Amino acid sequence: MLSKFKSRTFALVAGTTLAVGALVMSANAQDKEPIKVGFSMALTGPLAANGKQALLGAKIWEEETNAKGGLLGRPVKLIYYDDQSNPSTVPGIYTKLLDVDKVDLVVSGYATNMVAPAMPVVMQKGKTFISLFALDVNSQFKYPKYFSVLPTGQDTKPSFTEGFFQVAMQQNPKPTTVALTSEDAEFSRNACDGARVNVKKFGLKTVYDKTFPPGTTDFSPIVRALQASNADLVVVCSYPLSSVGITLAVNEANYTPKMIGGAMVGLQATVFKAKLGPKLNGIVNYETWVPSEKMMAPATEFFKKYQARAGAEGVDPLGYYLGGWGYAYLSVLGEAVNGAKSINDDKIAEYLRKATFKTIMGDWKYGPNGEWTKSGMMQVQYHDIKAGETWKGMNYQTVLTPKELSTGKVIYPYEKAKAATN
Repeated sequence: MLSKFKSRTFALVAGTTLAVGALVMSANAQDKEPIKVGFSMALTGPLAANGKQALLGAKIWEEETNAKGGLLGRPVKLIYYDDQSNPSTVPGIYTKLLDVDKVDLVVSGYATNMVAPAMPVVMQKGKTFISLFALDVNSQFKYPKYFSVLPTGQDTKPSFTEGFFQVAMQQNPKPTTVALTSEDAEFSRNACDGARVNVKKFGLKTVYDKTFPPGTTDFSPIVRALQASNADLVVVCSYPLSSVGITLAVNEANYTPKMIGGAMVGLQATVFKAKLGPKLNGIVNYETWVPSEKMMAPATEFFKKYQARAGAEGVDPLGYYLGGWGYAYLSVLGEAVNGAKSINDDKIAEYLRKATFKTIMGDWKYGPNGEWTKSGMMQVQYHDIKAGETWKGMNYQTVLTPKELSTGKVIYPYEKAKAATN
């Protein structure tokens, strides 16, 4: 009996000691000077629907990291400014972060257009730079301390539309002609360059290829020009407001090429899905992550936490497009700091070049130019969308490519997809 009492007493004391030790460790970390991580983020302007998701994901990473004792025994503190979805604000923000705020580490804001103008400042200061959803930015700079969080793989520009063309060329009869329309902005120009590579690769003929300026509000002339081209396939490379505008104009004109979509940013965000509703039916477009059973498995707890806070934070209620990635790109930085056992940028970069990263959004390794060694880009088709769609599961979209993630087959042509679901 006495022996049992001693055992229980020992267990109780040991458990209490461990708990107190953890609290002391956490308290000690919080008492130390924080590791400051700086970045810009699109919190207003046309990219804000996605930027706000990424920021909430980053905040959750910050809170969880600090609850575990921080990094290297120090708390982490995020310091960020609204870039207003405006590239011209970005150099000034990063200069302030590094020269005035004296941040220890920097990561990028969201989107190609915001990452490219940060690069000269970051390079001048010799900082390691993890970017969020920047398409092929480092092909211009070739900066050895740049690392991308975007699942394009090594063949960056074509990756956004390659699956679109793969699906199209599996149809019988095969399509023969393509029309390309792209917004005159960094991302969409890059994506359209990649689409041109794919046109040549798959032996198709381009019958229309024109850009339109950012800020365009009337897309009916563009859609009429696409109709006049009589192309089998239409590839659109655009940012959110343009993606919405083109989708509305296509429906209004009852324009039905064989397939349409490709590289339309924005259709992944719940706010734009809700605005378009059934008008999305039939469109085939890129995705970087979907809430399929396989992909959700490592991310379930994060999305429970995100979605519980989304309403109060005034952000996308689901966070499927950028919320998880906002968490993941900071978690890669955190893992690299711990792995390098340092906040020295050269040591962090060295670790990033060698390690394999396992995140809630998937696993990857870095190759040349700081891009992923393997692509994880998908093409999905929207279908069977009714007014009031909840957007939570997979009932409204089918993953078409890559084969290992496919959840079904395309409804082809586009006209059939619209007729079957309207």
